[in-house]
Parts: sequence; C-alpha cells; structure tokens
Amino acid sequence: MHIYKVGGAVRDRLLGLPVSDIDWLVVGASVEQMQALGYRPVGADFPVFLHPATGEEYALARTERKSGRGYGGFTFHASPDVTLEQDLMRRDLTINAMAEDPQGVLHDPYHGRQDLERRWLRHVSPAFAEDPLRVLRVARFAARYAPLGFRIADETLALMRQISDSGELHALTAERSWKEIERALMETQPQVFIQVLRECGALAHLMPELDALFATVASRGERTLAVLAQAAHDEQPLPVRWACLLHDIGRTDPDAPDQADLSAIDAVSRRFKVPRECQELAALVAQFQGEGHRALTLSAAALLEMLQRFDIYRRPQRFEAFIAACQTQARAAADSGSEDYAPGDYLRDAAAAARAVQARPLVERGLTGPALGEAMKAERLAALEAFRRAHSEA
Repeated sequence: MHIYKVGGAVRDRLLGLPVSDIDWLVVGASVEQMQALGYRPVGADFPVFLHPATGEEYALARTERKSGRGYGGFTFHASPDVTLEQDLMRRDLTINAMAEDPQGVLHDPYHGRQDLERRWLRHVSPAFAEDPLRVLRVARFAARYAPLGFRIADETLALMRQISDSGELHALTAERSWKEIERALMETQPQVFIQVLRECGALAHLMPELDALFATVASRGERTLAVLAQAAHDEQPLPVRWACLLHDIGRTDPDAPDQADLSAIDAVSRRFKVPRECQELAALVAQFQGEGHRALTLSAAALLEMLQRFDIYRRPQRFEAFIAACQTQARAAADSGSEDYAPGDYLRDAAAAARAVQARPLVERGLTGPALGEAMKAERLAALEAFRRAHSEA
C-alpha cells in the first residue's frame, strides 16, 4: 500500500502558493484493508475514506469509463491493481495530475511540472472530452491563474469547443454548474472565466442571455466584463459579483437602465438554482440601478419607493450591496479607480433619514393597522423631503 499527496496541493506548492486542502491517494489497497486500519468510508460513488486521526479524505486509486451523459455518466473501478499512472491519467489537466510520495519525490508521468513552468493549462488525455464539467473547471483555472500568465493550450481549447458543440453541457446539473460558477466568480480575475466560456462556445449554451450582449453594437458584453473585473478588484462579495455579471441582461436600450426585462435575469438565476440572496440582489440591481446613479435628482417619493422595495428597515445590508454594485459600475465606466461615488453617500443618508422615523409617537396617538402604516409612510416622505432640502442647501 502506497499513499501519495495529489492534485492541487502538489500544484500549488510547486507554484509557491499557500496550500489549504490536501487530497490523498491510496494505491495498492482494498476497501477491506482501509477499514481494518480504522479508515471510515464516506464515498457514495467510489471508495473515499476519512483518516481515523486527522479526518482528512483518502481515496483509493481508480479508473473510470464513460457510461452516460453529463458529469455523473461514468462507471468507476477501484481495486489494488490500479496504478498511480492510471489514476492520474483520468484527471483533467496535467498540472493536476502530479503526485508526491512521503519522501517528497515528485511523480509526474504527464509532464505537469513542465506545463507549470511554461504556464500552460493542458489536458491529460483525450478522455478529457468525456466530462462536460471540465469546460467550467478549466475556465475557472484560467481565471485563477491568469495573474501568473497561464493560458489554455490550443488543443485543450479545441476539446472544450467539441464538448460545447456536443450538447453535453445541458446534461450538467444546476448544482454542479453553480458550484464552478460560484468559485470562478470569487477568483481575482473572474472576467477571464466568462471570456473562456465564450471563446469555446460554452457561454451560448450556459448563459445565452449573457452571450447575446457580445453581439450588440454598444459592446455591452465587454462592459459587463469590465464591471465584473472591477467588482473583483474591489473584493466585493458573491451577491454583488453575480449582480454585476447580470446587470445589463434584458435591456434592449443601453441608455435606459430602468427598462430591464427581469424575466431574463430570473431565468439565469433559476437555471443554476442560485442562492436566494444572489437572485434577489441581481433583480433589484437590474431594476433600480438607473435610479441609483441618478439618486441626487430623485424626488422624495421616488426615493421612498426605492427604499421600501429594498426593505431597508429589516435588511439594510441588501441596500448596501445595491450601492456597492452601482458604485462598481460607475468605477468601471470611469476607468479611474476613484473611490468617490456621490450617489452612494446620498443614498445612505437618505436611508438613515427614513429609518429615523419612529412608530412610537404614532402609536401613542392611537394609530394601528393600515392607518399606522399610512402614517409611517407619510412621516418618512416628509423626512426625505426635509433631507433633500437640507442637502440642496448645503
């Protein structure tokens, strides 16, 4: 029985990057041997075990054979006679197909270290084309390692196009797709992820609404990539990045930011079963981004309607995320990196003025139910009118 450190831990160590998770591979062992040593089985599809002391995952060496469509369409074979080279051959990229033994000796049958040094993302074998999820994974790796100068090998990009043309991407589950999209959006250069998907034809299948932006004369697709890049530069959280990615979808007139087809935004979010927080913010940004940029010119009534729609009284963090998305758009458009965004501070102060209205005085006057609600609305409107006057006089 031989145990190896494999995959990302080996790759990132060679790149001089921090190593967080370690994948362990066991060659020459059976399920029964692992259990006899105290390892606890946890794998549903193939034998994976938890170390009795550390809790880390140890997988038995295995081979795989295509048996159906999509990411799950594989039959796995794990036994003591599967070699290290056979296991590494089933992996996606050469830089992920390296192993290190307990003595620190590197096992690199597919020249991953050479591709690391030359900054290539290259597939291990033609079997790469059997797994459609690898299109998203390679695009994500391209986004992760773009700052280091990595690019996708031509022959690998050709296989990614082959997968896209085959229709296999439609066999991916929403959960698996979203997991890759979510991780890619949180990379330092997530716009590269979208660029790669478009280059290999996958974006037209996965997000046709977004892909359509690149066919517009106003270069709305490129503008979206610039906004997404700005969101990453500003280290915005996932909901803001998702909203920035979708902010231009569903608009036929690029100069009318208030006229968005929210059904298109919702369709993309539902397709990947996106978390509710991301879905809601994307729809609100698409609907109110124009008003957000014009905040200083809005009437008190328009301000109040916006604040009510965001439910700033119970969910102030969502309104702050909206302001962050609007500021990200403005910074990307200005191409100056300026931290100044006057509408942002104005909206925060307006929200504070509306929140300052208290219900107690109205309740003490005997108001309840709908009458109390209408009175609160009137008081908040008055507070916003006073806020606007004070701001204009300042």
